[in-house]
Amino acid sequence: MSELQNVVWHNATVKRAHREKLNGHRSCIVWFTGLSGAGKSTLAHAVEEALHHKGCRTFVLDGDNVRHGLSADLGFSETHRKENIRRIAEAAKLMMEAGVITLTAFISPFAAERNAARRLVPHGDFLEIYCKADLATCETRDPKGLYKKARAGEIQNYTGIDSPYEPPSNPELIVDTQAQDLNSCMDHILGLLILRGIIPS
Repeated sequence: MSELQNVVWHNATVKRAHREKLNGHRSCIVWFTGLSGAGKSTLAHAVEEALHHKGCRTFVLDGDNVRHGLSADLGFSETHRKENIRRIAEAAKLMMEAGVITLTAFISPFAAERNAARRLVPHGDFLEIYCKADLATCETRDPKGLYKKARAGEIQNYTGIDSPYEPPSNPELIVDTQAQDLNSCMDHILGLLILRGIIPS
């Protein structure tokens, strides 16, 4: 007998809808994806700050930060990267249930893992934001020098160099971080949140 048969889901009396009513806004997952250097973290934190000033309850799950704790036991093989995204998706779901607008900033290079994250939550609660910037642009930014190390063979399985990135086929929003400035990209995302009824206009 599987030990999971002894695990029973407990239904809370305080539900997500109650928390959303208390907050004055809906909760959701805003999933930023794109190459390293495409501006995901910068944009996620800028959006969070704007939402915070509007009185919204928010939290950013950032790639490097999660690697220090939740996924500290994982490496960067394809299997471990998939497990990293699975954990992040489950954590984001819990935070969304807590009434929080949860912003995730991860390369999340594989469409299958992003789609699996989407399927965890009801339709309309997962907003995929593709931070679009080509590899050449991202390499010129390279704030951590990781592309340079990957080109030199010092890092293996690096997205865009020797590991693929699969762009979203139908994201809720594409922000061209290569051509548009931070404020323009942020305005597009806040507009989407208003359009979807996540935050009041």
